[in-house]
Amino acid sequence: MAADHTHSAPSAPPRVRRILIVTVVPLFVATVLAAVLLWPRGGSPQTDGGADVPRYPGTVTRVVSEPCPPAPSAPEGTPRVGDGRCGTVDVLVDDGPTAGQQVRTPVPDGPGAPRVEVGDEVILVELADPTDPTTSNWNIAEHQRGTPMVWLAVIFAAAIVAFGRWRGLAALAGLAASFAILLTFVLPGISAGRSPLLVAVVGAALIMFVVLYLTHGVTAQTSVAVLGTLGSLVLTGVLATIATAATHLTGFGSEDATTLSMFQGDVDLHGLLLAGIIIGSLGVLDDVTVTQAATVTELANANPGLTRLQLYRAATRVGRAHIASTVNTIVLAYAGASLPLLLLLTADARPIGQILTSEFLAQEIVRSAVATLGLIAAVPLTTGLAAVVTAAGRSAATASTDAPASRPQPDRREALAALISPRTAGSDEPDQTRATPPSEATDRWPESNRSTDTAW
Repeated sequence: MAADHTHSAPSAPPRVRRILIVTVVPLFVATVLAAVLLWPRGGSPQTDGGADVPRYPGTVTRVVSEPCPPAPSAPEGTPRVGDGRCGTVDVLVDDGPTAGQQVRTPVPDGPGAPRVEVGDEVILVELADPTDPTTSNWNIAEHQRGTPMVWLAVIFAAAIVAFGRWRGLAALAGLAASFAILLTFVLPGISAGRSPLLVAVVGAALIMFVVLYLTHGVTAQTSVAVLGTLGSLVLTGVLATIATAATHLTGFGSEDATTLSMFQGDVDLHGLLLAGIIIGSLGVLDDVTVTQAATVTELANANPGLTRLQLYRAATRVGRAHIASTVNTIVLAYAGASLPLLLLLTADARPIGQILTSEFLAQEIVRSAVATLGLIAAVPLTTGLAAVVTAAGRSAATASTDAPASRPQPDRREALAALISPRTAGSDEPDQTRATPPSEATDRWPESNRSTDTAW
């Protein structure tokens, strides 16, 4: 039987469970109702994306390279397009009306054109000749990537399940649920003309409820993480709205957004920018809030003598270390996704101040800064909620356990005198420090204001 790598959190007392239920359940119901109201209806809107070109799988059987004809004279300084690859490629069509036939295509050439060899599996497109509609030309569009991606997905899932066991299996189910919500609600809702920010907030909240409870179970600790994540998401949305309005961002900060505006002009690109910030922040927020809630629970289990304030301070120190590394992760993730843009900007001859404040780069800076601010706010918010819930549950459990068997408590001053009085060899009086062993004295009288710096 698989064993979990974390200790199971003790069951919260009924009073704490009732408070969490009264808080979380209305939020979940409100999220579901908002999703029902915003759910896209009537199918996907038609976009002006041109005719659908038939695509057929095929296998390369022969490649013939030929010298390229001399290029026509061009003005000096004109950049060359492509690398001068010429010749023909024979491809066996694997599916479609011409399955089993050999077709001849030109060698793919131009920026981003695939390099093909014998045995490669490719995707063919059939284009009608504009001068003679009865004839058609075949071209290689790209490689087939289905089989390698399936193997990569299998290895990915196997590694998660092998390491996480049942928790890993639940994580895969949560990942599938996230993609299902994105593909069936968020993207169609934005395409249908709904407010991208509202759809993103509702979709992110729905993903959060499903993924956190499915992955970590329905516990008080998970409920604290849910509340912390939801509060941080709302704050991130508010900060993103203020930041994009203050910097006058329009949403046309990428070539993809410009292309989308051509195909579907009714999409609010400014709202789409806000929605991207919300969705992009959700995964990191989940990580931080779950970690902080688990940290508070583990600290309370390891040292039941910690007060609410001590729990908060100790867990916040863990959160600071987590934030320090996660902030770098966010910035590097955005930088890695925008490397072509950054390279293009480095070749720009404008002053660095104009480059940093341009629409293209300012959008990425605002995205990173807002996501980081929401992440920082998640640490004290979730840690405070977890400390309150954990301390309340421990107090209730202690009260119910110690109430029937009350015992007389020693006087504090006498205990202090016994602990700090020096031992005198040959004294006629009995050694008071040996009457009460230190461990027993500590059990009877815990130091409530003891610092946790040494222990933790």
